[in-house]
Amino acid sequence: MIQRPKGTEDILPADVYKWQYIEKTLTELASLYGFYEIHFPVFEYTELFARSVGESSDIVGKEMYTFNDRGGRSVTLRPEGTAGAVRASLQNGLTSGNFPLPQKIWYNITAYRYENVQKGRLREFHQFGAEVFGSNSPYADAELIGFGAQIFAKFGLNNIDLEINSIGCKECRKTYTAALREYFAKHIETLCDTCKNRLETNPMRILDCKSPICKEIAADAPIILDYLCDECKEHFEKLQQILTINGVKYTVNPRIVRGLDYYTKTVFEFIASGVGTQGTVLGGGRYDGLFEEIGGKPTPALGFAMGIERLLLAMTEQKAFLPEPVKPIYYIGSGASDNEKQKALEIAAGLRKKGFRVLTDISDRSFKAQMKYADKSGVKFACIIGENEIQSGEIRMKDMTTGDEKIVKIEELM
Repeated sequence: MIQRPKGTEDILPADVYKWQYIEKTLTELASLYGFYEIHFPVFEYTELFARSVGESSDIVGKEMYTFNDRGGRSVTLRPEGTAGAVRASLQNGLTSGNFPLPQKIWYNITAYRYENVQKGRLREFHQFGAEVFGSNSPYADAELIGFGAQIFAKFGLNNIDLEINSIGCKECRKTYTAALREYFAKHIETLCDTCKNRLETNPMRILDCKSPICKEIAADAPIILDYLCDECKEHFEKLQQILTINGVKYTVNPRIVRGLDYYTKTVFEFIASGVGTQGTVLGGGRYDGLFEEIGGKPTPALGFAMGIERLLLAMTEQKAFLPEPVKPIYYIGSGASDNEKQKALEIAAGLRKKGFRVLTDISDRSFKAQMKYADKSGVKFACIIGENEIQSGEIRMKDMTTGDEKIVKIEELM
């Protein structure tokens, strides 16, 4: 039997209601904050991710699903949502002045990374993202972080920690990068092979390495907060003031750099226990240079992405509320004749028009098998339409929970 590919999951009818509940709640929350949904392709030209996510990142270097199409063009299944959202906004003029700024968009996508499969980490995963284009104010940062905090509050998750940092702009990072290069050069012999290459291309990536040896070395590395320029320092201090005033609890973690090269200034992560080795459920930050990097005009921007699988793991771990699966209300069974079947379909159609969920017999089962099917399906009320019922205009409706039966006029039921 053909199996599903490693790193993918089937979401079965018995569980999909959880996803529907989460998606509906996120849609409603996004609307409250003035975000509008956007859709964009599941694959893009590879250059988009190479230029945005960064050649030195693990995603581009190790994890992307990249292939040549029949026309010989290199395309890649999206490993994340921000680059595609920015490309779509540029190509369709959302930040050109024809639309109000800032633009606030959200998306719910599948994304693809060739990773080591483990708890909370799949090769095909689902991501909810929110992006803000056109504001450089720390109030935009605070509102976006507040949106993230509201998501976890709405789902009843309490054991979530918010960590924030600033990784500065291009100018202050030059000095910081030089300091990192000097520090890590002293340990080059013990760094992993990947980090030896990062030492030249982007030493900040070493801080994000998962190797225990590199982590130990990085623990004593210089921190970016000591190298921020005045503008970046003021932006970060103002953000902290706004979060404090608004009662958003946070911890400053100077080791957060995020795994994508496009970030600038503010970066943040919401971290939960029980979702895998890393623990980050939602992460994001500013990327003021990304529009320019992929061919647009300089546009301040920021955003976050949240893994739906990780959110579900956290909700399960913390025993957060999840609704019961929606089940049919009525089962309208029938005898074997066309007349009986047609009457059952007529009744079912009338009930459905009124908004009730209804099952009927579409497998020519016996009366006993039909009632057994109704019971397994979890319906609340069940009946069988036979010639006697059609003639009398009355049916015996059974409450499948209590076993009680009641005579009901067919006209009244419909």
